[in-house]
Amino acid sequence: MTSTTRDRLLATAADLFYAEGVAPVGVERLCQTAGVSKRSMYQLFATKDDLVAECLRTHGPAIVTGYFPAADAELGPRDRIRYVFERLDEQSGTPGFHGCPFVNTAVETRDPDHPATVVARAFKDRLTGYFAAHATSLGAADPEGLAVQLTMVFDGAAVRAVMRGTSLDGAAARTADALLAAAGA
Repeated sequence: MTSTTRDRLLATAADLFYAEGVAPVGVERLCQTAGVSKRSMYQLFATKDDLVAECLRTHGPAIVTGYFPAADAELGPRDRIRYVFERLDEQSGTPGFHGCPFVNTAVETRDPDHPATVVARAFKDRLTGYFAAHATSLGAADPEGLAVQLTMVFDGAAVRAVMRGTSLDGAAARTADALLAAAGA
């Protein structure tokens, strides 16, 4: 098996899983779309669950990478937090927006020990850590608690946009602003 086969399978899975969900995309369709035999897929991944986890690990961050400012961007901690929510507000109105791939997968698997849920939770922990670091820099009284609230707003706002099929119209950024103000940040 070449890495090309693996890469093609993971890229196809990322597109299909994000657009349609994990359960509706069967192995046969996935392999056919990727141009990979089922035998090859199972030589690369023992189970579909393993494929889903690796797909989320390798392609999930690419879906949400634009939500974060560049490390060298001249933004203060509050603006770095706000940037995430402004991008979410912007993305929520685009035709290909299907929410957060990490939340989508975890909700669909409904198992906290599922390999893909473990990957999703690790990413959400990093997001919460990002918020906590900047909340600490802002001097928030409870930066960890604020970070958890901000992560909940991010996840809830993404779900709202998907459920309604419409833009958030700035609601995510306004809610983050309200939380930051209430926390004295």
